[in-house]
Amino acid sequence: MNRRRLLPVLAGLPFCRPALAQPSLAQPVWSPDRPVRLVVGFAPGGSTDTTARVVAQAITAGLGQPVLVENRTGAAGNVGTEYVARSAPDGHTLVVASMGSHATNAALYRNLPFDPVKDFAPVSLVALSAALLVVHPGLAVPDVAALVARARARPGSLNCGTAGAGSTQHFAMAQFEHLAGVKFTQVSYRGGAPAMTDLVSGRLDLMFAPVVEALQQVRAGQVRALGITRESRSAQLPDIPAVAEAVPGYSFNSWLGLFAAAGTPPAAVARLSQEVASGLRQPAIRERLEQLGYQPVGSTPAGFAAFFAAELPRVAELVRLSGATVE
Repeated sequence: MNRRRLLPVLAGLPFCRPALAQPSLAQPVWSPDRPVRLVVGFAPGGSTDTTARVVAQAITAGLGQPVLVENRTGAAGNVGTEYVARSAPDGHTLVVASMGSHATNAALYRNLPFDPVKDFAPVSLVALSAALLVVHPGLAVPDVAALVARARARPGSLNCGTAGAGSTQHFAMAQFEHLAGVKFTQVSYRGGAPAMTDLVSGRLDLMFAPVVEALQQVRAGQVRALGITRESRSAQLPDIPAVAEAVPGYSFNSWLGLFAAAGTPPAAVARLSQEVASGLRQPAIRERLEQLGYQPVGSTPAGFAAFFAAELPRVAELVRLSGATVE
């Protein structure tokens, strides 16, 4: 289970270039004739929903139609995903997919009501999202190396909070345990917010929290960031080391992307992808996503398809390593 297998795929994605997803000269230009809906399978106010609204803002002007976010929650994102899979393949309904809703659920659920590959047309990889390894300020470990030494000396003595089995926090923890040769005691919550509350209060020792969910507490001194799970340091957070500086080979990114229903005309997919890439190049949009802890991408449909194909086995291995099951 090696992130390096993904690097050639990521390196091949044409990130945010002006010619992204341009229709060929022989291909008719598609335009929506009514509002476009971005379906989010999670509740309003969460990170996926917040990002979807930024993307909607970014592509509305270019498409010439309102872009509306519609929340259809339930079954770890499966309700909204199935809704888009069964929608008319005309380019007017897209799902804001996450690593969890598409790749994790594909590995966790034996009988999904949709096929995550065959029932969708990839549009664009929108953004990558890293996590921060944060600890309670009272935990006497100054850096990741000291945390590893402490955890090796006393296996299971440190409590690590997650947003539940199969969550990105759980996978980031499991990958860290595997590569660092340590064992934490996982404490599962119904979401990242209650886990962060208990970390701040001292009931937990550490957690791997999405950047957007941890920055406020880090800046307020309520928790201490030991590392970021990107392959290298973030330009936005240069003082926080990459975890890989102490645990070679470690990196963990989740992601968000857009899919349309299978059978959507290629011209519609190409135009939507083009507008996403163009929207993500806007300085205000990029800055907003970076403030939320995301690395804006914007890819061609083919690039996203290749990325997603590599994600399925990677995430399946994370599920195996973590022991996650559907409760």
